[in-house]
Amino acid sequence: MAAPAPRPIDPRGPRFGAAITAVLLAVAIILGPVTGLWLLVVQTAAFAAGAVLGLKYQPWGWLYSRFVRPRLGRPADLEDPRPPRFAQAVGLGFAVLGLVGALAGVAWLFYLAVGFALAAALLNAVFDFCLGCELYLLGQRLGARAAA
Repeated sequence: MAAPAPRPIDPRGPRFGAAITAVLLAVAIILGPVTGLWLLVVQTAAFAAGAVLGLKYQPWGWLYSRFVRPRLGRPADLEDPRPPRFAQAVGLGFAVLGLVGALAGVAWLFYLAVGFALAAALLNAVFDFCLGCELYLLGQRLGARAAA
């Protein structure tokens, strides 16, 4: 028996979160693996909260729902939270790789992993294109095709 669909979310929340994520990751890259490490730790914790606990526990989503959403009109539509939550897990994977690179003194791994996470965050924040969400949906389609 399939689990019930989760409560839909305002799609503007993940986009707001992606903007904060992009700023933090860009500054981390500018500061480098030593000085920028603390920003990457903050963003890694944010990704972990969103991926493991759910989007309502992701700090940037909380900021959106508490301070931004009340000042906006109703969203035109709502979206399934599962693709953005998967995107948080993908971001978490890249952030952890960046942490490993920074802590192991492998600067190229830090820059590569954080750069990929930054590119995905910018795609979402600027163009409203969630790369992790698209990967989730592709996985769903491939899984459905394999089951059929």
